[in-house]
Amino acid sequence: MTNHVQDKTIIVTGAASGFGRLICQKAISAGAKVVCADINEGLLNTVVQELIGAGGRAIGQHTDVSDLSQMRGLATKALEHFGRIDVMVNNAGVMPLAFYADHADASAKWSQCIDINIKGVLHGIISVYDQMMAQEEGHVINISSIYGNFPVAGAGVYGASKAAVNFLSESLRVEARGKIKVTTVKPTGVPATGLSAGIVNPEAVIGIVGQNQPEFQSTMQSIADGQVDPKVVNQDSIGCAVLEPDYIADQVIYAINQPKGVTVGDITMRGSGDYFVL
Repeated sequence: MTNHVQDKTIIVTGAASGFGRLICQKAISAGAKVVCADINEGLLNTVVQELIGAGGRAIGQHTDVSDLSQMRGLATKALEHFGRIDVMVNNAGVMPLAFYADHADASAKWSQCIDINIKGVLHGIISVYDQMMAQEEGHVINISSIYGNFPVAGAGVYGASKAAVNFLSESLRVEARGKIKVTTVKPTGVPATGLSAGIVNPEAVIGIVGQNQPEFQSTMQSIADGQVDPKVVNQDSIGCAVLEPDYIADQVIYAINQPKGVTVGDITMRGSGDYFVL
């Protein structure tokens, strides 16, 4: 099969951990040139050195996606080092689930969520738009979430931020048709990414699991205790309820690995037996 990832220059935000780190690793394995961006400079440097040590062409740039000037600087560094920008993966994000009643504890994290999840994606688009239009080709991949599908209790701000990502993606697709391909990736809940560390109130997960909450909580506890039913975490089982992050990262690479004239517009990955109702 033709490798359409080979030699492409790919910028990935949130590259130091979770989906971002995996996307970088898989892109390097496919022969891409990767520009890794993250606000955690220590972890970022570790990831870049790992990629280079594996024979990859990679550079890193300490970047706060909520700062447009830093995002412009990221794009400039990619151009200076690799000469073009083929793909921007707007992956950086936080998930401060909380009820409105939690506002005293959650308001600061909600503001951060808006800055990273909405402004960060907008800044990513802005930072590469002119270059991609001048090249007359490019690809923007925005990581959204199934939380953006419908409003639920416990995710007012986070869900709104991901719905905004969907709107930003589709409006870009309409405005830049024939020049910039746009893909929106909507992962299901994937505990192993560490995104859940930002949750303000653990009870706020009820919105995404609904009537499945008792079973979901029991399963998560059994995983923590090391006593989970194997079929729940076995990717070859129809009852698999917990996806490995690799499967989401694979879909990002799949979207990139298409001919210029083919766009994978939307991707949602789920465990066949996952508990999420959105």
